[in-house]
Amino acid sequence: MQPSKRNTAPTRKDGRLIIHFDYDCFYASVFEAENPALKSLPLAVQQKQIIVTCNYEARRRGLHKLQLVRDAKKICPEVIIVLGEDISRFRDASKELYGFLKAFSWNGKVERLGFDEVWMDVTDMVDYNMGLLNSNDLSNSFFQLDRSDPTHGFSFDASDSAGHTFPHVSTIAETSATGVHGGLGIRLRLGSHLAIHLRHQLEQEKGYTSTVGISTTKLISKLVGGLNKPKGQTTLLPPYQMNTEGGPESNVMTFIDSHEIGKIPGIGFKLAQKLREHVLERAPAFDDGLVYGGTKERVSVRDVRTKKDMCPELLEKLLVGPGSPHGIGYKIWCLLHGVDESEVKQARPVPRQISIEDSYIRLDTIDEISKELKMLSRSLIARMRLDLTNDEDRDTPPLSNNNNAVSQFHDTCWNTANRKWLAHPRTLRLTTRPRQPPNPDGTRTRSFKRISHSAPMPTFVLTLTDSVEALAERLVHETLIPMFRKLHPEKAGWNLSLVNVAVTNMAETAGESRTADGRDIGKMFKLQEDVLKDFTIDDYEGAVDLLSVGQAKVSSSTSANPAVDTDAETNSLEDLRHPAQYQTVVDGTDWDDEEDGVDTGLVCQSCGALVPSFAILAHQRFHALGD
Repeated sequence: MQPSKRNTAPTRKDGRLIIHFDYDCFYASVFEAENPALKSLPLAVQQKQIIVTCNYEARRRGLHKLQLVRDAKKICPEVIIVLGEDISRFRDASKELYGFLKAFSWNGKVERLGFDEVWMDVTDMVDYNMGLLNSNDLSNSFFQLDRSDPTHGFSFDASDSAGHTFPHVSTIAETSATGVHGGLGIRLRLGSHLAIHLRHQLEQEKGYTSTVGISTTKLISKLVGGLNKPKGQTTLLPPYQMNTEGGPESNVMTFIDSHEIGKIPGIGFKLAQKLREHVLERAPAFDDGLVYGGTKERVSVRDVRTKKDMCPELLEKLLVGPGSPHGIGYKIWCLLHGVDESEVKQARPVPRQISIEDSYIRLDTIDEISKELKMLSRSLIARMRLDLTNDEDRDTPPLSNNNNAVSQFHDTCWNTANRKWLAHPRTLRLTTRPRQPPNPDGTRTRSFKRISHSAPMPTFVLTLTDSVEALAERLVHETLIPMFRKLHPEKAGWNLSLVNVAVTNMAETAGESRTADGRDIGKMFKLQEDVLKDFTIDDYEGAVDLLSVGQAKVSSSTSANPAVDTDAETNSLEDLRHPAQYQTVVDGTDWDDEEDGVDTGLVCQSCGALVPSFAILAHQRFHALGD
């Protein structure tokens, strides 16, 4: 329920412990991982004519994100520039690092944001280790990483936090009511020691450094982690609750109040503009920038929160609009107070969507559109095969030395004979961003508006036997071009700055995950031989003895029938070759028990097979049907 009182602070729940990982200069680090010699040199990643990111050595020499390449070369002539147009290597590296961190989780709550950020909900790990603490000897504590193995873990000093803290103090105030084992402060300490252990493991095992934030929500853990970049971590210390009479000030409010409103996760560009305009009582002026930038006037969270008459109801009036989520005013009111109840999402075996896009200086003819859609479709289908299929004989596909899996799809013939789909995307989505026409004075109004059209996913794209090139060609002509015509029905006059092709609405196939539609019985049959090997008849001598017992019973009960051969030695080889003899019997429960407790079966007069008693009539009718 939303609060009825105006200006009432939302209720805060601080039962969770969340760690936020932000890989340092991730895109540049991917190239550095492939070529370690680049680590000590100024390195920049280029897309189009823009420096999209650079390493810290390049930043130390004056380079920064979203800088023109020509300007970067003037500032730092010795900069090494690498092309980052193909983002496949970044996807692959991100997926590998995500899997590495997920392996440490107990509850599977590990959520990825983009390529270079990950949240981990470690509440269960911290709470379990809280119970292992010795309050009389906190400096000699041990963090257990495996519930079933008390030796798997690391030693740490629970009397102090690891890394940096906000505020910059070395001790945590604990209330006498909660005690050392029940306080938020000690739980945050344990979280900080777990975070620094994971950071070091990530660097030692994978070669990537990270900046980390520790708190009780996704919002605060992400923001506080940015205080000590690079290779640092920060824990936001208690108290977290709002100030009461004579009580201490909330560190959460002190921390978040200083942030510019556009820097708060969950408050997008358009919402931030509306809030700035309300506080300034005029439209804010932009800084000059190539792609996007901040505003010349800085509007902080505190400026918005303390604005006259500010409340959830007023925010609802200011921010509501077409497509706005229900209760947008109260949600933003919570964010302004550092309250975020969103859960860290459960790790999924397949992504929620796969999206490929590119930006353009000018894209205004159908021939150019068709060419770009083919390029995007090839990358999309290749990525689908990589992320949404697996090999029954191995867990991951073979990767080339440069870790560029999508290029390997294009350059080599990847064997798909043993592969199967983990999920089928149900929806195909095409998105474009039209560029605004020029104004009379020659300037162009900046626009971030995208338009999209969705359609059912064509089933032919899921064919693994056809080449990526052939499927991409067919997808463009049969589906994407008609979708484009619906977005832009006019024959000419449009100019696009961005095109995106995505698949979404994933339907998982049979598998072992909680979200899969049923069990993977194919894997069950493959494992059957190993599981039942102790019960399988695999030597001829034992099989003959078993058949002899069965035929002895048949001879005594059917001796009046001359067609039945009572010589077990004569029929044993023929019976052994018959498919009926390759059935696996487990503890005598495969067939129904008869009155004597064991049904050894009857021998078919036509083929000599040993058949269960209850099935002999049906078996005989089978022979009566003939060929």
